[in-house]
Amino acid sequence: MTSVDSTAIPRFLRPGDLGYDDELAGFQTGFARRPAVVCAAGTAEDVIAVVRYAADRDLPIGVQATGHGLPGDFEGGVLVTTKRMDRVTVDAEARTVRVQAGVRWGQVVAAAEPYGLAPLNGSAPGVGAVSYTLGGGLGILAREFGYAADHVRSLDVVTADGRLRQVTRESDPDLYWALLGGGHNFGVVTELEIGLVPVRTLYGGSVAFDGRQTDPAVLLRVYEEWTRTVPDGLTSSFAAVPYPDLPALPPHLRGRYVVSVRVAHTGTDGERITAPLREFGPVIADSLREMPYAESHTIHSDPDFPHAYYGDSAMLSELDVDRAAEVLARTGPDAGGPMCVVQVNHLGGALARPAPNSVPYREGRFLVRLLTVGDRQQARAVLDPAFALLAPVTLGRALNFAFGAGDRTEGLYDDGTRKRLAGLKARYDPANLFRRTYDVSA
Repeated sequence: MTSVDSTAIPRFLRPGDLGYDDELAGFQTGFARRPAVVCAAGTAEDVIAVVRYAADRDLPIGVQATGHGLPGDFEGGVLVTTKRMDRVTVDAEARTVRVQAGVRWGQVVAAAEPYGLAPLNGSAPGVGAVSYTLGGGLGILAREFGYAADHVRSLDVVTADGRLRQVTRESDPDLYWALLGGGHNFGVVTELEIGLVPVRTLYGGSVAFDGRQTDPAVLLRVYEEWTRTVPDGLTSSFAAVPYPDLPALPPHLRGRYVVSVRVAHTGTDGERITAPLREFGPVIADSLREMPYAESHTIHSDPDFPHAYYGDSAMLSELDVDRAAEVLARTGPDAGGPMCVVQVNHLGGALARPAPNSVPYREGRFLVRLLTVGDRQQARAVLDPAFALLAPVTLGRALNFAFGAGDRTEGLYDDGTRKRLAGLKARYDPANLFRRTYDVSA
């Protein structure tokens, strides 16, 4: 392969160079990232040059856009940052949008809103659209429309041979299948075209309870029973969050153990369907309302400031409420460990439909996500016993929610999917150039 002069690559940075640390900065601050080279890409041509440079030297390549879902530490190798590649182009007639590798979902929501359209984004507007989609993309309307990956029309990707390919289901069915669910393990996706849905407004928000006044385990049991009654067009999650006593927090959250149910529904009967939620117990906050889709980020109100966190997930065949209640007990504010957030996503609906991609475990009925602070050892001391409790009903793990655990590959795919991905990896990246999955955002 032809050698590439590094001076031809914009902002080719090494440790100690001015701007090196700033280029690495992202949303996740908990992991040390010290690549031998950081390449700040602004175009697909930049990415091609970087891939050829790394291939020439047998250096592993990672990709970082917003840095939400970094799987762990990274030492040596080449890191491509794509945050400057931020063009969004909406085709209202075709109901599609083209997004470059550094685009965040908030930009896409804003660009689609004037046309009465919406993307299948997640809960946080700062998450990178491309990495989220390559990991599947479990969004706030997931039960109605499925995974974001299910709606991808085409992907522009630089593969290990330094070629820029436009991949569609028709042109490259195997690579298309592998990219959508396989993360950044098959190349650097510089742009993708994805379908939009005709949603202008939705009924959504959250209902919150004091987890010290009302037993979270009881609330979880009632929530699981309620999910059996809802239509496929309603997507919801259950969350238990022990908030610290900080002046920056709203008074109704400060120092409280808050248990909430978050809802998104595009139908006209949201008020009727969600009415039973208010009967779960004494309500401390209720934001359920009809809202413009542009306000959908308020449903979860995820923190928008950089911080350190560590987490993992379990895709469940069913929600064993007794086992899940024990997880709540072991991770709650009285358990004595680090702060731990528990989230339970209701799956099914359109998520269970087959699609021509490698997103696994479509038979899953619930996803349990645990997120904690502290170093890796402290976090695993909390997470490992909790996930062990759920093992009898666990199908596997979700790539997009392996925060700091992405170097643990077991359980990310079922056996059939894993074997097919391995075969395609050998075909498209025989030298294993793309050895690390970066920024698999939720």
